[in-house]
Amino acid sequence: MTRLTQTTQWQELKEYSNNLPHMRELFATDSARFDKMSLKACGLLLDYSKNRVNDDVLGKLFSLARGCELESRIRAMFAGDIINNTEKRAVLHTALRAPAGSVVNVDGVNVVPEVQATLAKIEAFVDSITSGKWRGYTGKAITDIVSIGIGGSFLGPKIVTQALRPYANGKLKCHFVANVDATSLVEKLKLVDPETTLFLMSSKSFGTQETLTNTLSARDWFLSTGATQADVAKHFAAVTSNVAKATDFGIDAENIFPMWDWVGGRYSLWSAIGLPIALMVGMDNYRALLAGARAMDEHFTSAPLEQNMPVIMGMLSVWYSNFFNAQSHVVLTYDHYLRGLPAYFQQLDMESNGKSVTLGGETVDHATGPVIWGGEGTNGQHAYHQLLHQGTALIPADFIMPLQSHNPLGEHHAQLASNCFGQTQALMQGRTFEEALAELASSKLSDAEKQLIARHKVMDGNKPSNTLLMDKLTPATLGALIALYEHRTFVQGIIWDINSFDQWGVELGKTLGNDVLARLGAAKEATELDASSNALINLFRQGHI
Repeated sequence: MTRLTQTTQWQELKEYSNNLPHMRELFATDSARFDKMSLKACGLLLDYSKNRVNDDVLGKLFSLARGCELESRIRAMFAGDIINNTEKRAVLHTALRAPAGSVVNVDGVNVVPEVQATLAKIEAFVDSITSGKWRGYTGKAITDIVSIGIGGSFLGPKIVTQALRPYANGKLKCHFVANVDATSLVEKLKLVDPETTLFLMSSKSFGTQETLTNTLSARDWFLSTGATQADVAKHFAAVTSNVAKATDFGIDAENIFPMWDWVGGRYSLWSAIGLPIALMVGMDNYRALLAGARAMDEHFTSAPLEQNMPVIMGMLSVWYSNFFNAQSHVVLTYDHYLRGLPAYFQQLDMESNGKSVTLGGETVDHATGPVIWGGEGTNGQHAYHQLLHQGTALIPADFIMPLQSHNPLGEHHAQLASNCFGQTQALMQGRTFEEALAELASSKLSDAEKQLIARHKVMDGNKPSNTLLMDKLTPATLGALIALYEHRTFVQGIIWDINSFDQWGVELGKTLGNDVLARLGAAKEATELDASSNALINLFRQGHI
């Protein structure tokens, strides 16, 4: 197979990247640009007209996608083929939102019935908690959930629960713990009553270091308040593949929910890992979240590449990463409930595509995953937007906003929208020296001062952005939005010929961390590692600098 960078499509795109007019000119010469470069799908509208592309570039990008066999690779993922080649696993988070009655085979077995059975078990569990049927060891109903996990087992449920707060049933409070720093757990425990708290532990192995440590400490705290080991079953539940360890811990087998090898952690909120979401917003809304994601799955698998939202976004990311040396990508959410999404997309993209080896084991000769970062509008406009507008780095941006607010109040939402749309316009068009000088014409500055200040006010513009709109933030539109970014990440990985579904870099850190932990508790000073690591370990043992 020809290396990606040697393909005809790649070479043609490289040539095009050096010969594109400024976006100002692209808009000035094509009044229908928005109509041609926007599309609706699954309750979302994508405006990608403010990108450094024309019809020829888009055509070459789609040709590159076809040359990388993107369409057949999409079909392979949804069919349950072993596309995670280093771990020999299927990649089937999409099966978690597949409709009942559909068939998705893994090793010849249809997994959909098991998924549907788990959803039914989740529904019964949620009903028992929210109805008050579930009682703690003193006979009181549950009022608080402490969800303990890390990575996707923590971030997905936390951010989705935060985003769907307008749909909260108001019956429970949920507290999330991930960091092994004891302060994280201790501060949460100050907020809850052991008699009315349910701890939900999420770990595939029931041995993830941070999660297990926090869960053991939570159990110690629970027992220290007067409860017995027999009472643990009424206050702890788990999502895990290791039923034996969970039951040894004291969790009733009926309150253990499955995890599957064919679901990566960063894609797991659609599984029983999403229990906190269902508990907080109810099963109807949780099923609507799944339905929104399923709608995006259907769009992704059926729409032609030229009209396929995840494909368009993924190929635009490839365009900037590989032909404009864009080393980061910013996600800007103009909705307070969506403020956590940049962190979620950061994990999704960077853990998936932070790779430097092809599927065949060769070192890549092109850029792969960019740094994903971002924050909440309009806060960022008074901080890092300065870098977006006048910094030397090209940083593509995604702007995300609902057209209707859950909390309409005066002119707030109109002002929010004006800032969102104004920022995309400013990034695109910029400000020329002549325009800046004209703005200063009526000032009392001297001509020399006007010339100087005008230079500082110049913005080159031509900075690319996508705008994603929805009528209103709902469980369905949120599900579609998250699935959109999942599939966008997959598209990039296919083009770059990397495995987006393993994370060996994470594994090395865990292994070395366990070795260091043993040395921290050893009887003698550390001397066998590098000088820096030895010194840091010994300083920790001393407890002072």
